[in-house]
Amino acid sequence: MSRHVVFVAPYFMDTTLRFVRAVAELPDVALGLISQESRDRLPPDLRARVAGYAQLDDAMNAGQIAYGVEMLSQRLGKPWRLLGTLEHIQVQLAEVRDHLGIPGMEAETAQLFRDKGRMKDRLRSAGLPCARHRVLLSDQDAWDFARQVGYPIVVKPKEGVGAAITFRADGDEELRHALACVRPSRERQAIAEEFITGEEHSFEVVSIGGKPVWHSLTRYAPNPLDAVRNPWIQWTVLLPREIHGPQWDDVREAGFAALRAMGMGTGLTHMEWFRRRDGSLAISEIAARPPGAQIMTLNTYAYDMDFYRAWARLLVDSQFGAPERQYATGAAFFRGQGGGRVQRIHGLDRAQKDLGHLVVEARLPQIGQPAASSYEGEGFAVLRHKETSVVQNALRHLVSTVRVELG
Repeated sequence: MSRHVVFVAPYFMDTTLRFVRAVAELPDVALGLISQESRDRLPPDLRARVAGYAQLDDAMNAGQIAYGVEMLSQRLGKPWRLLGTLEHIQVQLAEVRDHLGIPGMEAETAQLFRDKGRMKDRLRSAGLPCARHRVLLSDQDAWDFARQVGYPIVVKPKEGVGAAITFRADGDEELRHALACVRPSRERQAIAEEFITGEEHSFEVVSIGGKPVWHSLTRYAPNPLDAVRNPWIQWTVLLPREIHGPQWDDVREAGFAALRAMGMGTGLTHMEWFRRRDGSLAISEIAARPPGAQIMTLNTYAYDMDFYRAWARLLVDSQFGAPERQYATGAAFFRGQGGGRVQRIHGLDRAQKDLGHLVVEARLPQIGQPAASSYEGEGFAVLRHKETSVVQNALRHLVSTVRVELG
């Protein structure tokens, strides 16, 4: 008998559908899909794999999700798992699991991962290195924190997602702008933290029953916050081939300890951290969901295995296995200068001639397409080679050669 697995995908974004497809293709799984989108918007081959469908007005509302799950259960039976990849719905999914008795991360743990203030309190109480912070209930809290630690500081919602709604304030004027956007209050809490100078990385971990069984890491260049503050910057993510050397011992120790402190059970987590100029590290935050920035795709090519399907098998069957890493990989993100639509793309022919042999996947900007709303930009290219230095140098060459002009 097939196991009923419910996937909540409020919107049919390309990356989300890769995860949905991975679950649908698992053996002995009957996929129930919940969304705000019409079923007709699914690709036809994926639509044929969906055993049950529930369209909701608000697929990010816990009550409506529970209603959708119960509707699907009448046809497909009690859910084996309830899944979703968006950061914004992890707490709601956990609340529905608790309410309906579905195995998986519980609401208390999900809330700890989602609430950045509580997360940092938990990490600091466990003796782990992270930036000083303060929960903001008012503008005055932010001004007091800025006077205490000095500029620059970072301001973001307590339940923010990555760098997309994160503000760096180097002085009073920028702090006023950040507060006008975030608008902290008791009902709309935010968080301020000291700005850490150094290289920013990610640290991905697969845990089964609370035990880490696989890990990986990446390096951002430049740091995502710098890319968000400067929309014209084209940025890169490097996944090195070598990740088991002693230079990463402190990251593994801190990362695994952080997951123990957070009560992580089974799943894939994405931790962002900094290497300070003095060599020390600081944890920024941890998300209990798959990483963005094409990191799943980078691991797919680094290991020659489908990491989207591996994630599905992990969440559905609590099983995970990966061969030895064979390649270094990297992603370069092409971001337009200006606004409007893509008018011209410079340097593609030269980039193809110089680096085409390294490209394994690409979504290139197209003339006429509208400016992207995501910090990933108008397009990207994924590169692969057995030597990390080759990929690193190629990424630099790529973002300095290709230029997207908007207008």
